[in-house]
Amino acid sequence: MRINRILLSTALVAVALVVQVGVLARLHLPGAVPDLLLLVVLGLSMVYGHVAGAFIGFGAGLLADLAPPSDHAIGRYALVLCVIGYAAGLTRPDKSRHRSASLPLTVVVCAAVGSTLLYAGVGSLAGDNAGNTVGIPLLLFTAIVYDLVLAPFSVPLVMALARRSDNDPLASDSSGGTQSGGLATGEAAYGWLSTGSGLRMSRPGRGGRTPRIGSQRGGLLGGKANRTKSARIKGVKRL
Repeated sequence: MRINRILLSTALVAVALVVQVGVLARLHLPGAVPDLLLLVVLGLSMVYGHVAGAFIGFGAGLLADLAPPSDHAIGRYALVLCVIGYAAGLTRPDKSRHRSASLPLTVVVCAAVGSTLLYAGVGSLAGDNAGNTVGIPLLLFTAIVYDLVLAPFSVPLVMALARRSDNDPLASDSSGGTQSGGLATGEAAYGWLSTGSGLRMSRPGRGGRTPRIGSQRGGLLGGKANRTKSARIKGVKRL
């Protein structure tokens, strides 16, 4: 699984970096540049967890620092994405996937704001005040807008690929997989309650036949009460 994670993360980061440097950075949009690399790190971190997210963020940021035309200190964006990947990995659910898209979108907004502020803060410590010429409010607003536009097309795809490559049972359909298997096991374990076959008594009756509990009138599981109880149990198991 770790090999699959490394291969998939490397491929996605490389593709995102090429698209961001070769396409998105050349659009000359006002304010910030759409950060596809950030969205890939967020998608992988929300599936793999905070530790893997920190490593992936550091590697992705280091590649961005080394990729031309880099005009900032090496390690600056690596530090930013390492922190963002760690924080995004903390939102990973323990035993299930995200129930709705509200939490990933919230993570995207917080990451856009946090990465911009961290990048500007680290730059000011290193003596790079280029962000002051554009204006921090404009950078924050445009970063949020651009990342929210790209997020529905990138983050769900990255998360789906990460689950599939990691052989995560949650990657299967929510109505199947582990959940349906658990219901099937439960029905098999309690099939004697729902099928109406009943329990067989250990002592044979007359004529060598083994009478069943509930086969006679007035039995504990016989008649209309048995059918009603079976229908109720089956109904509960479908829920």
